[in-house]
Amino acid sequence: MIPLLDLNAQYEQIGADLEAAVLRVLRSGRYILGEEVAEFERNFASYCGVRHGIAVNTGTSAIHLSLVAAGIGRGDEVITTPFTFVATVAAILYAGARPVLVDIDPVTMTLDPALVEAAISPATKAIIPVHLYGQMADMDPLLMLADRHGLVVIEDACQSHGAEYKGRRAGSLGLSGCFSFYPGKNLGACGEGGILVTNNEALATAARCLRDWGQQERYHHVAKGFNYRMDAIQGAVLGVKLTHLEDWTERRRSHAGAYDRLLGGNPTMQLPTALSDRRHVYHVYAVRSRERDALQASLASAGVQTGLHYPIPVHLQRAYADLGYRRGDFPEAETAARQVLSLPMYPELTPAQIETVAAAVARDIHVH
Repeated sequence: MIPLLDLNAQYEQIGADLEAAVLRVLRSGRYILGEEVAEFERNFASYCGVRHGIAVNTGTSAIHLSLVAAGIGRGDEVITTPFTFVATVAAILYAGARPVLVDIDPVTMTLDPALVEAAISPATKAIIPVHLYGQMADMDPLLMLADRHGLVVIEDACQSHGAEYKGRRAGSLGLSGCFSFYPGKNLGACGEGGILVTNNEALATAARCLRDWGQQERYHHVAKGFNYRMDAIQGAVLGVKLTHLEDWTERRRSHAGAYDRLLGGNPTMQLPTALSDRRHVYHVYAVRSRERDALQASLASAGVQTGLHYPIPVHLQRAYADLGYRRGDFPEAETAARQVLSLPMYPELTPAQIETVAAAVARDIHVH
């Protein structure tokens, strides 16, 4: 079986360094926040090209915290995409705001800037573009729209560590950028983790306070905050892994290039489009096929594990039916949800494994 993701392969390479970092934390007796987390915050912010990093317990918390620290709450509207993991929309609801969904561009499957302006109302306060699968949304027109209407832009960069748009790193273009360190991400913790990065001093100060129960100093609560602190073990683990991120990213990009060569020219399948003004970091390698379910079954029978990111758009999830949207409201998102299939993608993939996956795809196409 060729897995969709192989975290054991990563551990085999850097396990000794991870164990040493964890042991260092265990021996320190300081298990929440602390210098391990602070050092990682500094290094990751620098990696993103911004001044401040505020480490938290999940990517979802990073988005929620960004909204609250920006003063967005009850009665406000926030524009985002229906083609994302539900956490993007959930975080808006946590803040007390109303998610307003806008369809995607069919090429990048990210928020379509051409459709956003029509969704802006007097209650709109923010836009959250999602940098999907490792490629950034089209930020310039979104930032211009936001500037014209006095809106905040918060980047959901949970899938795009190290991605770039016109030479600028994900997380550095909006008021803040939000990242997840869920274990399967390009930079993953050994557990849960997240961070928000920003150049805005006031936002950074507010977010640091809010993540730790609204304390400015111990037991002095100046705001109604949250328990969103990062564990020191995760800070230490991420510090080790961050030193490998660029190498891992280039390997992902190389693997994607190999897939492109082996799968190109197939009229029944659409490959990921890596735009020339962006650096795609391939959190997943998602192809599109009208016969997606049959292709997935065929690959499974050939010993190739695949994934669906995401088979049901947010507006059609039962839990979010109260947003008031119906089937047909976002045709591009709904079509993508029926067609996308993620092939195995992780830095340790071998050329032989990639060739095996491509051959299995070719056999399925020949059969159909």
